[in-house]
Amino acid sequence: MASARSHENIELMTYSEVMEVSGYVGNFKVKIRKKPRYVDASKCTGCGTCQDKCPVKVDNEFDVGVGKRKAIYTPFPQAVPNVPVIDREHCTYFLKGKCRACEKFCEPRAIDFEQTENIIELDIGCIIVTTGFDNMEPSAMLQFGYGKYDNVITGLQFERMSNASGPTGGKILLKDGSEPHSIAILHCIGSRDTNYHEYCSRVCCMYSLKFSHLLREKIPDSEIYQLYIDLRCFGKGYEEFYNRIQKEGVNFIRGRAAEITDIAETPDEKGKLVVLCEDTLISRQRRLPVDMVVLSTALEPRVDAGEVARQFSISRSKDGFFLEKHPKLDPIATTTDGVYIAGCCQGPKDIPDTVAQASAAAARALAIISKGKVEIEAATAFVQEQLCSGCKTCISLCPYNAISFDDEKKVSAINEALCKGCGTCAAACPSGAITSRHFTTEQIMAQLEGVLI
Repeated sequence: MASARSHENIELMTYSEVMEVSGYVGNFKVKIRKKPRYVDASKCTGCGTCQDKCPVKVDNEFDVGVGKRKAIYTPFPQAVPNVPVIDREHCTYFLKGKCRACEKFCEPRAIDFEQTENIIELDIGCIIVTTGFDNMEPSAMLQFGYGKYDNVITGLQFERMSNASGPTGGKILLKDGSEPHSIAILHCIGSRDTNYHEYCSRVCCMYSLKFSHLLREKIPDSEIYQLYIDLRCFGKGYEEFYNRIQKEGVNFIRGRAAEITDIAETPDEKGKLVVLCEDTLISRQRRLPVDMVVLSTALEPRVDAGEVARQFSISRSKDGFFLEKHPKLDPIATTTDGVYIAGCCQGPKDIPDTVAQASAAAARALAIISKGKVEIEAATAFVQEQLCSGCKTCISLCPYNAISFDDEKKVSAINEALCKGCGTCAAACPSGAITSRHFTTEQIMAQLEGVLI
């Protein structure tokens, strides 16, 4: 991120969002809302004094509720740029009109409560969409007790807890501040489940194994259980890592957890969380008393994926992720020329696959820009103006927004750069004014005659 910021040909527009996208490949018009930080980035030194002096504390989104942040905060460690932002929803000044402690203690005078949002319009040649994913909220799966039992946490919460810059300084702690001595890590929470997500989230097996390794380092005498359906260690060096975890004394149980409860049936289970499961390798029902449960939750599309898809004219697959042009031959492009996708917005994948796809998308975009010309589809539609009645039926039906209305001529016009030759307009035109190139009535009839003779 620091390299991207310092690159002479890259402009970072952080804390901004896309409002509107129009045009076509090579000629996109993008309108961007740059939201106010209420901090002057040209003056701020990133010293952190404003955050230290702010009296307001709220849940930290980056720490997934495990830690706290101030009303003025840097979104995450090593953020680029290293400039804080004021949260209007929790800032005392915006709520009650008083405080301004951050402004009083800021030596560079970087705090600016008068900042307003800016609307920026850009001419864009190509667009790469990399909006990422959301972690599934497991509270809907009542059998696992997330939100009910204090020490049932998600994998992302465990990740922040085990991080040295996290809210606990890298220590694995229970709600009461003590260390857990037994931990169960549950795979496929919401993944490979017909009730939630049928697909495999791909990364869960490996990060669950990583958690075991971290626990063995931080709490050497802990009892660790991995409850899995199938272990899918498909990447380079992943199978070797799995074998290493086995040698570290981690307990592997092949079976999906059925329920987590705090009801004790034996003295050993008192004060513990009890994981009920079936060990399919030994065909036995088991009760595992543990101090902490980590849920490896599914990766799912971002909550605003539908809105983003509409803005950029991208299709979505049935699982909600953005749909590529072809899963094997063109996994980077979309049906809209000039718009490419990379990373987990296209589907669950790990970091190496994301980096490879992002590099490929950048190369495709650069190839179009450096070439200076764009090849369009040969089978596009065209309007015979003398037949067009100006009814505008085709405009509302076009799935690619390729048709506009010429107010001077009072006829429809088709942008060949946007048209994909689907034939919807030609089939619906009541005047027969629209024809699809290479799919005229004469051509189709000639093909049928050739087949039938």
